[in-house]
Amino acid sequence: QVQLVESGGGLVEVGGSLSLSCVVSGRTLSTYRTAWFRQAPGKERDFVAGSWSPIDTFYADSVKGRFTISRDNAKNTVYLQMNSLTPEDTAVYYCAASERRSGRKASEYDYWGQGTQVTVPS
Repeated sequence: QVQLVESGGGLVEVGGSLSLSCVVSGRTLSTYRTAWFRQAPGKERDFVAGSWSPIDTFYADSVKGRFTISRDNAKNTVYLQMNSLTPEDTAVYYCAASERRSGRKASEYDYWGQGTQVTVPS
């Protein structure tokens, strides 16, 4: 019933930009806490950015100032704008949602998208 579908991943040059989208179906987006995570090969799934309200957003230190999370409740869509990309940003990016307030831990989220690959060659 509840589904999250990411899109927008791809290959981008160092210093370039990329925008990811996550469409949430089955529930009204405004009732969800949402976040983006990423996972590189051989590494754990790490928090990237969270959006719990228009004035309550959080970012990992590694992306602060470069990435921006936003949402359009009317479209049930969450976005992640990524700028100044580096090879260290290469990972599979996942959209996550929770019906309760959730933080920076993957275990706090109930629903996940399938992931979208972002590659920044060195």
